[in-house]
Amino acid sequence: MKRCIMHLDMDAFFASVEQLDHPEWKGKPVIVGGSGDRGVVCAASYEARKFGVHSAMPIVQARKLCPNGIYADISRGRYVEISRKVMSVLYSYSPVIEQASIDEAFIDATGAGHLFGSPLEMAQGMKQKIFDTVGLTCSIGIAPVKFLAKIASDYNKPNGLFAIYEEDVSTFLQELPVRKIPGVGKKFVEKLDELGVSTCGHVLEYSLEFWERRFGKSGIALWERANGIDERAVEPSIEAKSESAETTLHKDTLDKVLLKKWLMRHADRVGQNQRKHGLKGRTITLKVKYSDFQSLTRSKTLPDPTNTTDVIYQVAADLLDAIDLVKPVRLIGLGLSNYNNTGLEQLNMLDHMQHRCTGVVRATKKQQQIDEALDAVRNKFGNKVICRGSLFGFTDE
Repeated sequence: MKRCIMHLDMDAFFASVEQLDHPEWKGKPVIVGGSGDRGVVCAASYEARKFGVHSAMPIVQARKLCPNGIYADISRGRYVEISRKVMSVLYSYSPVIEQASIDEAFIDATGAGHLFGSPLEMAQGMKQKIFDTVGLTCSIGIAPVKFLAKIASDYNKPNGLFAIYEEDVSTFLQELPVRKIPGVGKKFVEKLDELGVSTCGHVLEYSLEFWERRFGKSGIALWERANGIDERAVEPSIEAKSESAETTLHKDTLDKVLLKKWLMRHADRVGQNQRKHGLKGRTITLKVKYSDFQSLTRSKTLPDPTNTTDVIYQVAADLLDAIDLVKPVRLIGLGLSNYNNTGLEQLNMLDHMQHRCTGVVRATKKQQQIDEALDAVRNKFGNKVICRGSLFGFTDE
């Protein structure tokens, strides 16, 4: 049976959600990433892209290109809500869904023709059902392998639909720019330019041995993609590998007391989300970016996995205390990773003594009870109705 893989990509997702929630913004340039001038663009509506605004661009630069644009703060909870509804639609078509990010997913549609018609008919049905469910458009690519499906979803955007059939793969690839291949980054493209290689057709002018000798595993992968080879299956149960939160400050600062307020806020959000999904991690990572955009990270791995807010915060705060801030800080963040939910919840007395001597931070029963109580209130009434005492009166300003 021929494989049929689809890649769905929501159109300008964050910006489209904002236009959905603010009908008066439809047809106008909307830039998501913060109403101030300190952050970066997370998403830009198609109207904003006409001005040259794109994701990862500093907000201050976007304002120069599009001074009359609408600049919106990130509505994370709302995006997650819409994303879950979209994924629910996809599961009504196939049980094999790999969510690649909040706004994109791979769908294994192999053998689904007897239920939903041709791949094109199935994709059209998905698009319509998503629009009927959440009021947003998406683009879908269809191909026999994952990387081509992802490339195809970028054709005819927005609200696009593009199929690459197995018999057309070789022809399609012949003129495909190598920069379109997922995973081929800017530096790799520059090296390929030096060889006069700009399309997959050019790649095939050299042998597999040449590419392996020249670029190792990256060279092998390039040759395989140029030949349409991609053995990766759609993986329906990829587990989360990390959770993080960070903020670009409104004003650069050397004030560690203020920075720790932000760390508590981030630890609160990360911990709450981990508990919601039954996840725990052993490694806490602190991220600091200075005013000159130089970044540094510091990490600590605990003997036992945790999702307790106070533990995550305390480790991050200790990591911050150990840093001599040589320049004002513009961004502060933390992350939890190294998931391991099989660790023992209780330490024996000897372990407890060792951890006390080595300064390891562990959750107390009281801290866990506080987390449970806060989670219960927030789940019922929303995140804004209650906050931790250490954050009382703390604002984003």
